[in-house]
Amino acid sequence: MLAELLRLLKRLWPITVLATTMGAASGIATAALLAVTNRTLHDGAAALPTLLWSFAGLCVLALAGEVISDIGNNLVGQRVIAMLRKNLCEKIMAAPIGQIEQFRSHRLITALNQDIDTISSFSFMFSSLAIATATIVGCLGYLFVLSPMLLVIALVAIALGSIVQTLARRVGIRRFGAAREAEDRLQKHYRSITEGAKELRLNGQRRSFVFEHELSGTIEAIFRLRVRAANVFVSANAFGSLLFFIVVGLMLTLQTWSPGADRTIITGFVLVLLYMKGPIQEIVGALPSIGRAQVAFQRIAELSARFSTREPSLVAGHKTGSPERLADVFDTIALAGAHYRFARPQDERDAPAADSGTSDTDSAGSGFELGPLSLTIERGETLFIVGENGCGKTTLIKLLLGLYQPDAGQLLLNGEAVRDEHLDDYRQLFSAVFSDYYLFDTLIPGEAALTAEAQKYLERLEIAHKVSVRDGAFTTTDLSTGQRKRLALVHAYLERRPVMVLDEWAADQDPTFRRIFYTEILPDLKRQGKTLIVISHDDRYFSAADRYIRLEEGRIVEEVRPVRVPAASQVAASAS
Repeated sequence: MLAELLRLLKRLWPITVLATTMGAASGIATAALLAVTNRTLHDGAAALPTLLWSFAGLCVLALAGEVISDIGNNLVGQRVIAMLRKNLCEKIMAAPIGQIEQFRSHRLITALNQDIDTISSFSFMFSSLAIATATIVGCLGYLFVLSPMLLVIALVAIALGSIVQTLARRVGIRRFGAAREAEDRLQKHYRSITEGAKELRLNGQRRSFVFEHELSGTIEAIFRLRVRAANVFVSANAFGSLLFFIVVGLMLTLQTWSPGADRTIITGFVLVLLYMKGPIQEIVGALPSIGRAQVAFQRIAELSARFSTREPSLVAGHKTGSPERLADVFDTIALAGAHYRFARPQDERDAPAADSGTSDTDSAGSGFELGPLSLTIERGETLFIVGENGCGKTTLIKLLLGLYQPDAGQLLLNGEAVRDEHLDDYRQLFSAVFSDYYLFDTLIPGEAALTAEAQKYLERLEIAHKVSVRDGAFTTTDLSTGQRKRLALVHAYLERRPVMVLDEWAADQDPTFRRIFYTEILPDLKRQGKTLIVISHDDRYFSAADRYIRLEEGRIVEEVRPVRVPAASQVAASAS
C-alpha cells in the first residue's frame, strides 16, 4: 500500500513539494517569531523598528505558508482518496468473479466506505500535522542556538514521552484493529435486520437473540475497544504533559537558584517550551486518528492485494469488441471436458454463503465439483437445464458465460478455444437474468435511445402501469419480486444480444404469467433468432425446449429432445 501511495503521490509531486515546503516554511517562521519576540522583550527601544519589520515579515510568511500548505495538502489528500477509490473499484471490476463471490459483501462495503472515509478524514489533518512538525523542528533549532546543554534536558524529556507514546500507540492500534474487525461483523448484523426483517418478525426468539447478542454485543464490543484505545492515548498524553511541566519547572528553578544565569536564555527556553506544547499536543492528539488511518490503510492494502489478480481481457485500456461482429460469426458455443471445483476456503469468514446468492455456489464450502462434462449449444437452440437444487446448474451457466474458467477442459466458440484475452469480447454475446440478479434502474446510452421499444416490452410484460422510462432510467424499481424480474428481462431485451440466459426466471411468476413465459415469450424470442439457455424446474413446460439436459451432482445424467406439445394442450395442463 505504501508503494501504491507513493505511486499516486508521484503524479502529484509539484503540488506535494510546494505544500510541504510552504508548511515547513510556516513552521520555521513560527519558531523565528518566538525568537524575535524573546529578543524584543530584552533589547532596547533602538532595535524595536528592525524587530517590528522582522516580526511583520515572519507573520506574513507563517500565515501564507499555512494557507498554501493547507490548500495544497487538502488537494493532494482528496485527489489520493479519489484515486484510491477508482483504483480499488477498477481492481474489483477486473477481478475474476470467483474472487468477488468469495469475499463477503459486508466486508467489501465496509472497506470501500468506512476505511476510505477514515483515510479521507486523516488527510484533512495532514497539513496541520506537517506544520506542527515543522514548528517543533524549528523550535528545537532555536533552543540549540540558545543553549545546547538545556536542549539536551528537553530532548531527554521529549524522548521519554515519545517512548511512552510509541508503546501506547502499539496498544491503541491493536485495539483499533480489533474494533475494525467488529465493525465488519456489525455490517453483517445490519444486513440481517433489514434483509431478514420478515423472518425476525415471525420468530421472536431469534429477534431477541439478534438484538441482544449479535447487535448489542457487537456494538458494545466496539464501544469498549475504542474507549480503551482512546484511554491509552489520553494517559500517555497526560504523562507527556507532566514531563513538559517538569522541564519548565527546572528552567524556572535554574533561573532562581543561579543569579548569574542569562535571563534571555532562560525566558527564551520557557517561552519556546510553552509554545511547543501546543504543536506537540496536536500531534499527540492526532495519534488515535493516525492509528485508525493506519488500520484502514492496512485493510485497503489487503483488499487491493486480494483483487490484484485481473482477467487479461479486463485490464485497463482493453477495448471491448462489438457484440454485433461476434453475433455474425457465432454458430456454436461449447464446453469440452470441462471440470470446475470450488476450493475449500482456509478462512471460514471468506467462505461463500448467502452473499453469493445461488445454491450452487453455496456448495463451495464443501468443495463442490462440476464435471467433467461436455456440452454443445447450437445457434438458435432453446436449451433447458434442469435438476435439483445444488446440482450445479448455475455453475454450469457461469462456465458457459465465461464467468468461471474451467480447471480442466475448454470453453469453445465455433469449435475454437476462447483465449483469456478474448474472454470479455465473448461475454458480450450474452444477456442474462440470474436468480440472484441485480436490477439496474438506469439505462446505458445505447439502451436509452430505445425508449419506445422499452415501453413496448413493459406493456408486453404487464408492468407498464407501474413503471415507465423517463430521462434514461426506469421511474421506479419498487415492485414485487416477480415484477422486478420482469423489469430485469426488459434490460435483457434492450441489450439485443444473440444469446439470452434465464436462471429460474419463472420461479417468482404467478401461474398465468408463467404459462405466458413458456408458451409465448420464449417462442417469440426464438423466432427473433435468440439462442435461449433456461434453468427451469417447471417439468410441465419442458416441451418448450428443443432439448433439455438433467444434472445430478455436477454431471449430465440425461439429455432429452422432447416431443412438441400443442399450445392448447399446455393451456389445458396448466388449467388442471
